[in-house]
Amino acid sequence: MSDLQDYLNDPARDALVAQVRKKIDALGIDAIYYQYVSITGRIMGKTIPAKHWERHAKEGMQTWIGGITNVFADKEGNLIGFPPNASELLALPDPDTFCQLPWNKRLARVFCTVFFSREDPARPEEFLDSDTRGNLRRIHKQFQDDHGLKLRVGCEPEMLWLKPGDDKAPYYGTTKPYAYHIDQFEQLSDVWLRVYDYAVAMGFDMIQGDHEDAPGQIELNFQYDDALRTSDRVTTYRQICAQVAREFGLIAVFMSKPYMGMPANGCHHNISLWSGGDDSVVSLVDDPQPGMDEVFSYASGGANEFRDPKEAWLPADIGKWSLGGMLTHLDALVAVGASTVNSYRRLNDTGMWAPVGHSWGLQNRSCAIRVSSPDRFEFRCVDSMVNPYLMQCALLRSFDDGIRNKIDPGPPEERNFVDVVASGEEVKRIPTTLRDALDALAADDVIKTALPGDFYDIYDWYKRDEWNKFIWETSDWDVKTYLDCLP
Repeated sequence: MSDLQDYLNDPARDALVAQVRKKIDALGIDAIYYQYVSITGRIMGKTIPAKHWERHAKEGMQTWIGGITNVFADKEGNLIGFPPNASELLALPDPDTFCQLPWNKRLARVFCTVFFSREDPARPEEFLDSDTRGNLRRIHKQFQDDHGLKLRVGCEPEMLWLKPGDDKAPYYGTTKPYAYHIDQFEQLSDVWLRVYDYAVAMGFDMIQGDHEDAPGQIELNFQYDDALRTSDRVTTYRQICAQVAREFGLIAVFMSKPYMGMPANGCHHNISLWSGGDDSVVSLVDDPQPGMDEVFSYASGGANEFRDPKEAWLPADIGKWSLGGMLTHLDALVAVGASTVNSYRRLNDTGMWAPVGHSWGLQNRSCAIRVSSPDRFEFRCVDSMVNPYLMQCALLRSFDDGIRNKIDPGPPEERNFVDVVASGEEVKRIPTTLRDALDALAADDVIKTALPGDFYDIYDWYKRDEWNKFIWETSDWDVKTYLDCLP
């Protein structure tokens, strides 16, 4: 059996496909977005009339493999990853991810798992190496089989609501940079309430929100969950924000650092490893429910294996070893979590709540990893441009190494690590440029397994080209610094 045939032969699939048909008919869906995720986390795909659902659920959607790299070309004009005559790929819909779009109820979306095509000369019907969403499902399953543990994640996707610019400025702020001020939060209430409504309609169990430290910076949080569902929700959240921005004539900004001297758009990952537990549907909307049960499901129960009941704050052995794995592979993890040139504006703007060095601490926000509660860790070297699927894969690989080798993370850092760096004390800094982070990833054989097959080479090509385009470009800083400079 091929990977594709095994996938199609899942005994639960036929019933799920039939349930989607009932949803299509009950909700009046005319067309469906067949979505897959590129290596950077961008949503790609096509729309197909709903009347063809059964055929594409069985045969898949054919599309060009270059979509995996956003159909972008490198500095020399070569399509990244794949030549123009590369084989097609096959995107097969996961019926349990079907959900109506609340802003256009004639449309629905479904996530897809991606395969090499049936006619591929080398690897027919095999899983596509660079399908980050499919990789997370498979890597998480392997981790569960090896350790009996599941990863649950809660993400904090900070973003900015800005006004489009003109000939005087590229953008304008919408609020003042006052964190937690209800007055500032209220100024954008029409906007974030629209996001809230759409999110709930697509299965988000919203738990809190606030105004953060930069102009127009809003953070809305939803309940933590299984790694794959949380990654799907982060991706969907971005789609929702983009739609709301169109409706209000604003820009939904996930760029890490538009403003220097102010906190950036982080996307802290709050992580924990669990044994046992079940999934249950959370009732968020009235019938008919606009999506499949899986879309509205959350993990609950079980034992959090990071928690040591004999300690107030220090984690149990599983947690300590996981911390050790994360610290051992931190520089390579940064290459995934801080994935753009601009990401390192955040990591270099010390004192703005961004981590600067290899450290972990108890409630210490200056560290790369904060034990934010006795039963969870907050990974801070990640911003809102992250591909969440790839980030979870990389974290799982670091946990696996830490647990297998019982890596000791050392004692927690109690000082403000920014002050430690400023004092001149010798410390290990995290990478300060995308190039340095990519070099660290290249040297880390453990984290590279989160990018299997040819995926690593494609990712490295894409991101090094991004760096090369950056250093090739004359910026405003260059002009301001050197235009009238005499040697």
